[in-house]
Amino acid sequence: MVDKVTLKNQRLLLINPKNSYRKGIYNSSEYSVPPINLGIIAALTPPNWQVEILDENFEVFTYREADLVGLTALTSQVNRAYEIASIYRSRGVKTVLGGIHASMIPSEAAQYVDAVVEGEGESVWAGLINDFENNKLKGYYKGELLPLVDSPFQRIDLYHRGYALGAVQTTRGCPMKCDFCSVHAINGRKYRHRNIEDVVSEFVAIPQNKVYIVDDDFYGYTRKSAERAADICSKIINSGVKKEWYTFTSMHIAEDEATLKLMAEAGCRVVLLGIESEVVDQLQASGKKTNLRIGTDNYEKVFSAFHRNGIAVLGSFIFGLDSDTPESINRRVDYYINSGVDCIQAGILTPLPGTGTYYKLLKENRITHTNYPADWEHYTFFNTVIEPLNMSSSLLRDVMYEAWERIYDIKVMKKKFLHTLRLTKNPKAAAWALHANVGYRNTAFEGTKEMIDFAEIYKSITGISLDKNLNLTDR
Repeated sequence: MVDKVTLKNQRLLLINPKNSYRKGIYNSSEYSVPPINLGIIAALTPPNWQVEILDENFEVFTYREADLVGLTALTSQVNRAYEIASIYRSRGVKTVLGGIHASMIPSEAAQYVDAVVEGEGESVWAGLINDFENNKLKGYYKGELLPLVDSPFQRIDLYHRGYALGAVQTTRGCPMKCDFCSVHAINGRKYRHRNIEDVVSEFVAIPQNKVYIVDDDFYGYTRKSAERAADICSKIINSGVKKEWYTFTSMHIAEDEATLKLMAEAGCRVVLLGIESEVVDQLQASGKKTNLRIGTDNYEKVFSAFHRNGIAVLGSFIFGLDSDTPESINRRVDYYINSGVDCIQAGILTPLPGTGTYYKLLKENRITHTNYPADWEHYTFFNTVIEPLNMSSSLLRDVMYEAWERIYDIKVMKKKFLHTLRLTKNPKAAAWALHANVGYRNTAFEGTKEMIDFAEIYKSITGISLDKNLNLTDR
């Protein structure tokens, strides 16, 4: 008979590791958000456990006592997670790894930890804890896609207070199936909605006055989803809380002027749009159906709809697509500089494991960094890890540095700020957009150029100083 581990004084250490190769925008306290998945796992842990979150965004890992260690990791973080797990395993402490990377390659992850959680953890965590307490921890747990109506409040109290942004989630899943994206594989192709009252209560409870709504699409594709987004905004307004936020959504929300107005009134300052490309053939090759329906000729109408309502546009563009050449990349840069896009996420096509892009490029022997797991640290969207069809990998790298030089030129960023201010008539939206551009600029040039300070650039344009939390003052 197996002795049951005592239920008293059990210590769970949850760790958010950092890519030691490249810091990146999402590992900077100014731009990153708390590890909401760890906050949810903490909330699901029985009350007889003492739970701590160690966050390498603020504190480099040093060993501390624990009975069980849980880690999460994006692909670019996973080597660090494996490294930390090895330290605990060498001392006989059980380790568990979840998150996107482990979910996409559980067979790899299983070599470095005692238990792997594939998919969402809500359906398996109670069973995993029970197994551990009875000395029966399994090597593999597969999560189900549960309804989110009973999703627990994240343990906000366990997050480091240094984050400039808080985070809340209202939905999971995405019906689109873009080749380069892993969301539909992890969270499913149907939207699952949290209870609106819970969402707004959690939004209000977040201590930061800036929030990232981390949905894969805040607005959705059905009338019910649209009404729900509007309802959330109305309830935020009625709560009386004055917070600013940004979120991801699809372009077709621009057709719903009433909801855009509500979003702005509720504090939305920026929306992230997956634009990817201004070229129809590239959108077709990537499976970006929504953008094709909108039509590239109508992009500016979309941007104008946001601007009319005082919201800035953060455009996500992909560089290094199969049909890209140095000339087409330069044209994409020209397009951005002259477009109504206020700030840009200018990433290099990165074959994340488990995506259609990964399998295609792997089959064609066009992934240049395959010394796994060591090479995963290069999969940051700001490194070249592929061999494009129309140029060499080294040429793509050189072209991208030239592109970033133009995109994130200080004069261009200042011009974009003033353009955003003029079109939105919203100083805070313009400031958010500038802040994003500075963050992406510093990430692109990390290790090659001196980092620049957002507050200094903002002051040089407006004459306004910011406090340590980058709180903005209306002009």
